[in-house]
Amino acid sequence: MIRFTRIVSALAGTVLLAATAVAEPIEIKLGHVGEPGSLFDQTTQEFAKRANAKLGDKAKVVTYGSSQLGGDTELLKKLKLGTVDLALPSTVMTTVAPEFGVFEMPYLVQNRDHAAKIREAVIKPVLVPIAKDKGYEILGVWENGIRHITNSKRPINKPEDLAGIKLRVPQGVWRVRMFQAYGATPSPMALSEVFVALQTGVMDGQENPLAQIYPSRFQEVQKYLSLTGHVYTPAYLTAGRSWSRLPPDVQKALMETAVEMEPVALEIAAKLDDELLGKLKDAGMQVNEVDKPAFIAASKPVYEQFAKEVPGGQKLIDDSLALGKGS
Repeated sequence: MIRFTRIVSALAGTVLLAATAVAEPIEIKLGHVGEPGSLFDQTTQEFAKRANAKLGDKAKVVTYGSSQLGGDTELLKKLKLGTVDLALPSTVMTTVAPEFGVFEMPYLVQNRDHAAKIREAVIKPVLVPIAKDKGYEILGVWENGIRHITNSKRPINKPEDLAGIKLRVPQGVWRVRMFQAYGATPSPMALSEVFVALQTGVMDGQENPLAQIYPSRFQEVQKYLSLTGHVYTPAYLTAGRSWSRLPPDVQKALMETAVEMEPVALEIAAKLDDELLGKLKDAGMQVNEVDKPAFIAASKPVYEQFAKEVPGGQKLIDDSLALGKGS
């Protein structure tokens, strides 16, 4: 009888453990390259908080910043493999489909109101289906930001000031071509490697939004900040292979929250721009405005190449520019 009781107790314990295991929420891994305090960090944290409130005990979004799960290129691969559930790629999406390169066209996006119009009229109806065909599910379109140049050599006022500057750029052919047109020597490099490259002189400069520059501590190894505002880059909350394995109600909560975050991401980005410019000046960076008409004129060959090489490229440019009227 004692033995029978022990067996029943053991079986009951096993059932209880199994029930507990089943009740454990699904962990949804969200990877990105942003440092603590960056726009990527703040938007993904806010997304996780909102999504987890909706998900309850069904699933839990856990964020991994600072390239903990890999750089942008590696994160795209892991999305395809299903070892990462969500990521926040930006420029690197041009390696998925060349059409995403429209956001590499200098001075295409006038402001965040214009960016929101492009999101609804170009990204969602045109680019999102292209990404889906490549195995990537874009849940929401957020922001990486308005990009500016920092370097350790001199203020950049006109394109010719970039001559001979070794400049780190993100992965993607169009940023390389743009800075070649301006006279710089651009080299693609993962964001996680940039600080040391600037510190050691392997690179003279880099270009990023203020919301990446300050949290990455580039002000510690760069003297000059030139407010070129040359490119506005969206960021795309993206799922991959594991998406189809998630329960429909979990998918619904994540998609709703991703869209809910779109205007929030723009608000956080605008606030960070205002705050961080002052902090970068306080850190000792020499800040200058630039001759934007000179940069726009030097950008013409990049537009011509994109329109010629990318199927539907001219229409993407035209449609995006048309949305800027009145913005």
